[in-house]
Amino acid sequence: MSDAPIGVFDSGVGGLSVARSIRDQLPRESITYIGDTARSPYGPRPLAEVREFALEALDTLVAQDVKMLVIACNTASAAMLRDARERYSVPVIEVIQPAVRAAVSSTRNLKVGVIGTEGTIRSRAYNDAFAAAPHLELFTQACPRFVEFVESGDTTSRELFAVAEQYLAPLREHEVDTLVLGCTHYPFLKGAISYVMGDGVRLVSSDTETANDVYRELVSRGIERTSSAPPVHRYEATGASADEFMRLADLMLGRQVETVEFVETGVITLPPIH
Repeated sequence: MSDAPIGVFDSGVGGLSVARSIRDQLPRESITYIGDTARSPYGPRPLAEVREFALEALDTLVAQDVKMLVIACNTASAAMLRDARERYSVPVIEVIQPAVRAAVSSTRNLKVGVIGTEGTIRSRAYNDAFAAAPHLELFTQACPRFVEFVESGDTTSRELFAVAEQYLAPLREHEVDTLVLGCTHYPFLKGAISYVMGDGVRLVSSDTETANDVYRELVSRGIERTSSAPPVHRYEATGASADEFMRLADLMLGRQVETVEFVETGVITLPPIH
């Protein structure tokens, strides 16, 4: 089992930031990545629909004998984390709790902000996660257009800064000193977000914190890869979207992704929502 790949799932390409962080911390590990680009973005969709799509993709990864599942999508984590942990026998890592723990330990003035997609913010998943730290003040803000800027490769335009000013102004007014980037697309906009928020605000990226959790989980379970053969990194996209996945991967990561395989989507049978 230790030589099996880590399965990483995202609604599209934003989770490549998580896959990159895992590769940085665990260069010997193999990774199989699925991006549901045919049905992205998940943010505006009803959570019940997100749950169905996400579990379908995770089923596909489990069928490929991965040793761990990483839900590299905040909206999906909010929609179906408990279902996934009940459904699969392999460890399941998600992106919300790691970022929350880092934010709690980082804040000095006890004022924390969270930005995310409409679906993530609407789900109140971060509110629930921060409930274990009632001494903090939490402020959330949906930033739906950030995804389109990332996927167009725009990190410096005047339009981006105007939109960022609009989204982030309430968080500056609340004087947060720590800001959780609650979408795996958002680390690609770190420069712009930091510029607007100012030097005194620490940005917590779910990609880095999730990779830390993956590292700890592998080592604590003794399932880190031992093979001396080079690791295998596979990238899969749903529908007829492999070309679009490659274009976006090139924008975000350069030529780290060389080929993308096609994965069909389909209907799965789900247990009732708890």
